[in-house]
Amino acid sequence: MTGRAQVQRERQRLDDAFKRASGVKGDPELSSDFARHLCVLVSGFLEQSAIELLLEHVRQRSSQSIQRHVGQSLRRFSSPKANKLIALFGSFDPAWEADLKGYLVDQHKDAVDAVVDLRHNIAHGRDTLVTMSRISEYYDRVKEVVEHIANLCLP
Repeated sequence: MTGRAQVQRERQRLDDAFKRASGVKGDPELSSDFARHLCVLVSGFLEQSAIELLLEHVRQRSSQSIQRHVGQSLRRFSSPKANKLIALFGSFDPAWEADLKGYLVDQHKDAVDAVVDLRHNIAHGRDTLVTMSRISEYYDRVKEVVEHIANLCLP
């Protein structure tokens, strides 16, 4: 399973995790733990979706040797803040860079950057104030960003 299908599979898995977490009522500490866990998953979803969509773009258009090279390069991509996403997609097509510079603003940029920053804070044991409501909002924006980049590289 590759490209959009893989992204959809991962999105469904994450949607299911959000549904399970929403069932936790009455314990704010447990809810906060779930929110931090989901934040890490949302950041990973964004990162892996960008990689998978670009790999599928390359698989459809390039030789095995180019696919292998791009695949190895993309393995080093991490912490997909808005500016890194713009630069990565811009390295494939300047029109994609221009498009993303216009798209990754305001709520989309804020959500992408916040999720990555929160993931780093969580991973390094720092206190984070993330709620289920906030991570749900960020996830909605991240899904929109993933759909937008899918439409860019796999129209």
